[in-house]
Amino acid sequence: MIAYIEGNIAEKTPTYVIIDCNGLGYFIKISLHTFAQIKDASRTKLHTYLQIKEDAHTLYGFAETKEKNLFELLISVSGVGTNTAIAMLSSVSPGEIADAIRGQKLPILKSIKGIGAKTAERIILELKDKMPADLGSANETGTSISAISTASPSSQLAEEALRALMGLGFNRAQMETKIGDILKKSDGSLTLSDLIKMAMKN
Repeated sequence: MIAYIEGNIAEKTPTYVIIDCNGLGYFIKISLHTFAQIKDASRTKLHTYLQIKEDAHTLYGFAETKEKNLFELLISVSGVGTNTAIAMLSSVSPGEIADAIRGQKLPILKSIKGIGAKTAERIILELKDKMPADLGSANETGTSISAISTASPSSQLAEEALRALMGLGFNRAQMETKIGDILKKSDGSLTLSDLIKMAMKN
């Protein structure tokens, strides 16, 4: 098991980073929450989870151990795979997820793309008593996802959001339509993260 990887950031997007560690480049999938933590960094340390399948070995990285711990709890629930867990952590903060599970708030979980009523109920049933004590509430302080800012024009913002959503497994045509509708109603103050999260809503 690879516990963490530390090195220079060779490439970075809202859905993955490539970390150069002594000349070896590690491709690591990340959530928007982790992207918010490292968006301005040139070097980082990510706590990692290695998924091993017959056809692929995939690394997932987290800026905070508490996010990694929550990710591992989520994927322990039947019906919640790694891509779904990353989508959850990209839609709302770890603290919001923890609060929703502790408080049995089904609407919050169901608002996340790919999470239906039965899956949301299963997540709450299996994890409501397992939430880590060090996982803050939805009002936790620190770098938030919504703090990501960009001066890009709407067309570039849309393209970056579309690439990120496709990286999370969403359909290009559907996301193009949703992004277009969101931007038409926007006053121009949307951040990249805000756009991605709004497009991911059910």
